[in-house]
Amino acid sequence: MSEFPSSRFERSARIARTGLRVGTNYALHHLKNRFNGNGSGELARKELHTNNARYLYDELSQLRGTALKLAQTLSLDHGLLPEEFVDVMSQAQYRVPPISRALVRQIIKDELGGYPEEVFAGFRVEASAAASIGQVHEAVLRDGREVVVKIQYPNVRVSIGSDLSMAKLIFRQMVRSDRTEAYFGEVYDKMMEETDYRHEGTQISRFHERYGGGSFSIPEYLPEYSTASVLTMTRISGEHIGEFLVRKPDQDERNRYGQLLWDFFHAQINDTRTLHADAHPGNYMLCGDGRLGVLDFGCVKNCPADFFRDYVSLLPLHLEGDRQALWDLYTRLGLVDEHSGDREYETTFFELCKTFGDLVVSPYRSEAFNFGDEEFSRSYKELVREAASQPQPRGTHHFIYVTRAHIGLYRMLMQLGAVVDPHAGRELVLAWWKENEGRAVD
Repeated sequence: MSEFPSSRFERSARIARTGLRVGTNYALHHLKNRFNGNGSGELARKELHTNNARYLYDELSQLRGTALKLAQTLSLDHGLLPEEFVDVMSQAQYRVPPISRALVRQIIKDELGGYPEEVFAGFRVEASAAASIGQVHEAVLRDGREVVVKIQYPNVRVSIGSDLSMAKLIFRQMVRSDRTEAYFGEVYDKMMEETDYRHEGTQISRFHERYGGGSFSIPEYLPEYSTASVLTMTRISGEHIGEFLVRKPDQDERNRYGQLLWDFFHAQINDTRTLHADAHPGNYMLCGDGRLGVLDFGCVKNCPADFFRDYVSLLPLHLEGDRQALWDLYTRLGLVDEHSGDREYETTFFELCKTFGDLVVSPYRSEAFNFGDEEFSRSYKELVREAASQPQPRGTHHFIYVTRAHIGLYRMLMQLGAVVDPHAGRELVLAWWKENEGRAVD
């Protein structure tokens, strides 16, 4: 178990040292290529990215907090960082060292007014999960209800600004983009929300009211056992995707899990314009009663009306195949630069976007789509790789968390190898689009 490095000086010095090493590695690589006529090739570049990613993960996992959360956010599913970072940084969801028992007890005492044994009828001191900004403990209330208690690492919130400023220097070593400030501004705003557990509690209550019951199980927020840095909610039991797959479920079970994931994503296409944006396997589970359990509501994206309408429009316009309408839509979304002096590149990038978009909407064209199809998986990975190889990331900053939700869904469905019926989801999207086409949503 390890402590949380919380002083601004200690964290800044460590991030700066990490950035210097990463920057030096890239500089030496480019210098070597220059003298060798770029002869080190693709294999050496991939090895460089992988080694730097491992080093970054080792350093940032000790820092935890927003530095690690940022690396995780910008490396997953967006093509903002080289693809070699994805597998390494995804460990941030599962393999962060927990803080000590003594510190856990002290945080509970400071926040809830008593040590765990005084506040709860039972409290498991060992963390059941530890991630970038906090860890989770199982507990039992005195009325017998089983709950989970999420404890935020000390001083995470006050480190956000300095962490992001230093991490931005590392990001600029790897990616050239005139949208850097907008991307980091989006991440900063989301980090401020994620480190306010009262805000997350409000989101839990809203999702519980909107989607709880029926096919989905959403926890209940317990404000009397919560503060800005301790969050208590009712416990949902079930199997996460990894646990589910270990027991080698049959295809029908895989399909059931996948259909629930598909349906939950599409149920959120409505006038609230709000998406559960942390779509990774640790935040969903198949409950014993057959419902889908949805966890962790710190990362919820509330979309501007115009952006949400344009994003939803991607489905009907790709289904229709109207190239001019897609060009106009991509321009509004910041994917195509109408004023660029390099029209040839813009046209090439438009074709890449259209090809990728056509692949993403292909499940909606069928009556039953098999996400276990190897050709689909291969094409998907190749297009993500090609997008990541572009000179700079494209798209408005609102894409960061919305695509995290959508493409995260696809990653889980491919992991399950599920066959889903897309009909209801397609009809929900098209009905909303027809109602809202051409006007902003109130």
